[in-house]
Amino acid sequence: MNLTISGHHLELTPSIREYVQTKLERIKRHFDHVIDVAVILAVEKLPEKEKRQRAEINLRLRGNVIHVESIAEDLYAAIDMLIDKLDRQVLRYKTKLQDHQHAAIKHMPDVQPAG
Repeated sequence: MNLTISGHHLELTPSIREYVQTKLERIKRHFDHVIDVAVILAVEKLPEKEKRQRAEINLRLRGNVIHVESIAEDLYAAIDMLIDKLDRQVLRYKTKLQDHQHAAIKHMPDVQPAG
């Protein structure tokens, strides 16, 4: 799994990198067919409000790309929400894959043994 972490208007500290990597372990535990992960952490400076922290991720799987985005006032909270959303989408994708692969077996007629 290739992991790319980038920051926009933000300095990526080793603690932020480590935090993102430990959170992504949960995704790898559920689904290990991940090809590439691109994480973008950004700070939006809005004139009417204070700084907003934005975290987004592109998870590339075989034949599919999952994109998730979350916004919070704290960067760590944005990362937590991002991983929670991503976890739900990965589990949904995994169950869809498993249901699709076993659909033909479920709908086969019962064969009675000769005897």
